[in-house]
Amino acid sequence: MNDISDKPGASGPATQISLSANVPEELSGKRLDQIAANLFPDYSRARLQAWIKQGQLLVNGEQLRPRDKLAAGDSLVIAAELEPAADWDAEVLPLNIVFEDAHLLIINKAAGTVVHPAAGNHSGTLLNGLLHHCPVLQELPRAGIVHRLDKDTTGLMVVAKSLKSHTHLVNLLQARDISREYEAIVQGKLTGGGTVDEPIGRHPVNRKKQAVSDSGKPAVTHYRIAKRFRAHTHVQVKLETGRTHQIRVHMAHINHPLVGDPVYGGRFQIPAACPPSLAAALRGFRRQALHAARLSFTHPASGELMTWEAELPSDMQMLLAEIAAAGEAA
Repeated sequence: MNDISDKPGASGPATQISLSANVPEELSGKRLDQIAANLFPDYSRARLQAWIKQGQLLVNGEQLRPRDKLAAGDSLVIAAELEPAADWDAEVLPLNIVFEDAHLLIINKAAGTVVHPAAGNHSGTLLNGLLHHCPVLQELPRAGIVHRLDKDTTGLMVVAKSLKSHTHLVNLLQARDISREYEAIVQGKLTGGGTVDEPIGRHPVNRKKQAVSDSGKPAVTHYRIAKRFRAHTHVQVKLETGRTHQIRVHMAHINHPLVGDPVYGGRFQIPAACPPSLAAALRGFRRQALHAARLSFTHPASGELMTWEAELPSDMQMLLAEIAAAGEAA
């Protein structure tokens, strides 16, 4: 029988982890890291391997290698510290929290918000605001952020509030068991829905861009028409994979780039016979018209399938209204 207890420290810069378990008969003969992943499922394989190598996970009181084989009855003991993942500053920033419990945060991200600190964006990011709202996130990889949205993409993101939740969400993402649905406005009139199944990697010339590339990683995007107009299409998009800029790259690849996309949208063009009011609206829309509208996955604690929705932001609603008012309906 496993005797597992998690004892976080009440104060101090690091959380203390104290766990123990005995190897059951069915795991006898397997590698230490495999057994640890089975006995301590709240922690990622990478974290457990690090603890093994650092001597914070011992077997019968001794430090072994991750590949060493164990026998039934062997005792595993973890005495580890969860150090802050990085030296990030907490900041008072507005957060649009759609849902929160002890395990998760669901955020409706605004346009113009950078998710994670990087060169040129050390403060004012979503991560900085999350650390002020929930300081315990400092102990999690990337402060609990398991997926990102581009700076000017709006909509729903999930943030883990514990290592158990973080491991659960990462596993769901890897298994493609998190449903992510987006809404977008693209250039041109699509004739129907479809799927883009093309690998994505770094652009061969512009390293800040992504591109469809035979040497890239698999990427699959499904899209269907929400509303067709004369020179634009409102589409609903569902991701199977989560490559950087995936929707923007794939829609541009099929010659229907997102309206307003400054990177993949190509040279700005006003559609023929476009009324002045719509032309002004298109010129004034300075971000990719992309919104993460729906998010669905099983809750890490209850196992319940949960779904969240966020309506289109006002700028996309106004643009669609201008397109419709201009008599663009097909």
